Amino acid sequence: MLSVWFVALGSAAGGVTRYLLSGAVQRAAGGPFPAGTLLVNVSGSFLLGFLLRYTLAVPAVTPELRLGLTAGFCGGYTTFSTFSAETVTLVEGGDYRRAALYALTSLVVSILAAALGFAAARALTAGGVD
Repeated sequence: MLSVWFVALGSAAGGVTRYLLSGAVQRAAGGPFPAGTLLVNVSGSFLLGFLLRYTLAVPAVTPELRLGLTAGFCGGYTTFSTFSAETVTLVEGGDYRRAALYALTSLVVSILAAALGFAAARALTAGGVD
């Protein structure tokens, strides 16, 4: 049960950090390009990669703290970091074909799913907003 609290607290902190940072970056960058989201996805991927290796190498980091930082904070900050780390793990294991399939499938299917979600919401709201 302690692990659940570490994940919950980390997720809350990660989500708030994502909201504040991506908003600030987006306001500073201006325009329609999602610079804030891009920065969060890239920095979150770096942070999760670092934390996965570092927290396993440092005995002082408890499993609960590791979980709070990785699944919690990084998961709340951006789930794109998990996708990135899993792809790198497949590549590091020499499973290049599965890594490419996972990356391509994740990208294409997720974009299609978002488009279907937009369409479903539009249908339910009789046109709604675009």
